[in-house]
Amino acid sequence: MMNQSTRRQFLQFGAAATASLSLPIGTRSTFADQAVKSPNERWRVGAIGMRYQGSVITRQAQAFGDINLICDVDRHVLEQARASFNSSAKIVEDYHDLISSKDIDVVLIGAPDHWHAKMAIDACRAGKDVYLEKPISLTIEEGRAISRVAAETGRVVQVGTWQRHDQRFRLAAEMIRAGRLGKVTKATIVLGKNLQGGPFAQVPIPKQLNWDRWLGQAPMTPYIPERCHYTFRFWYDYAGGEMTDTGAHHVDIAMWALGLDNTGPTQIIPQGKLPNVVDGYNVAKDFSVQMKFANGVEFAILDTGRNGILFEGELGRIFVNRGIISGTPVDELKSNPLPRESFQVYAHDNLSRPERAGKYDALINHMGNFYDCVQSRKTPISSVESQHRVATTCHLGNLALRLGRTLNWNPDTERFINDAEADTYLRREQRKGYEVV
Repeated sequence: MMNQSTRRQFLQFGAAATASLSLPIGTRSTFADQAVKSPNERWRVGAIGMRYQGSVITRQAQAFGDINLICDVDRHVLEQARASFNSSAKIVEDYHDLISSKDIDVVLIGAPDHWHAKMAIDACRAGKDVYLEKPISLTIEEGRAISRVAAETGRVVQVGTWQRHDQRFRLAAEMIRAGRLGKVTKATIVLGKNLQGGPFAQVPIPKQLNWDRWLGQAPMTPYIPERCHYTFRFWYDYAGGEMTDTGAHHVDIAMWALGLDNTGPTQIIPQGKLPNVVDGYNVAKDFSVQMKFANGVEFAILDTGRNGILFEGELGRIFVNRGIISGTPVDELKSNPLPRESFQVYAHDNLSRPERAGKYDALINHMGNFYDCVQSRKTPISSVESQHRVATTCHLGNLALRLGRTLNWNPDTERFINDAEADTYLRREQRKGYEVV
């Protein structure tokens, strides 16, 4: 969010924020501007999955805790992470060794999507609070299971949809909740194109990688480098392409702003193509999905156009993405501001934290909110239930594309309406020994 003074100077601030994001990570603002806890108040942290995003969230957590255990199934990644975060940290390949440790209070999960549910559920049952990367699940039934287990165990689970702490997205949500657009009828959400490619070569499994454990619940398959690490997200075996990757961020903001993050669409209308390439990426290409909600709101989720979210209401339009928020209602804030202190979209805001813009800075406040809730036992801003609903909406888009037809959904029962075939897609077959629930 932006306070009243900041909002009056929005354009100037935006330029400054954009400039700050061009700096190397080491020179960006850090947790130094927040209270440093005494040693006996600091978290004892265990981090699972240490490739790019896992390392990013671990770096932010260091301000509040000590990285005592590090887990990854790639030995090279594991050694690099220990060198980066704590040369005396214990390293393990099996995450069960981490979550069962008495030296761990909080677990960070940066593993690929198909491991999110299993690791989060096991960590909650082991008595740990969890920071879980988005999307929350690989399937709709997995998301419901995480929400149920978090409630049963009383653990705090924060999902990594950090855009809720980027002031541009926060301002869009605040303005919409405050009625500055009147009744909003449509959100157009542009995600970007899925990678396409293949067939890719099958090669020997690298000696440092436990491929069986990396695959987890997914089917056993020969090793193809493009299935692993960053590009795993373009295979339905492990993720959902841009629909669940960028979609977990942008769809989240749209549902949050419009008060839909505890429900879901009732109708999903797809257009798209599925590649038919053996040993190649298999997520949809050239896709668009129209969604209708019970209150009359419509979503258009597209892979082409200006990346971001366009909200259309009776009184105007707002466009927002990671670089800008624009529209006549935004311009009108100069003469009719929306003070930060008078309107909140989250009940447990810590207004002592400065406003942030951009991934690395917004993550500071997002991790800080997690810490606040671990201390207070309150619900974090990216709650497990809201993120299950967001991921469900994204999964529904993918399921409609895969089935190639319109789907009708009951968000109360979380089942398709008179569609037994579609109901079979609510879960996946899980490889023996890696069952999620």
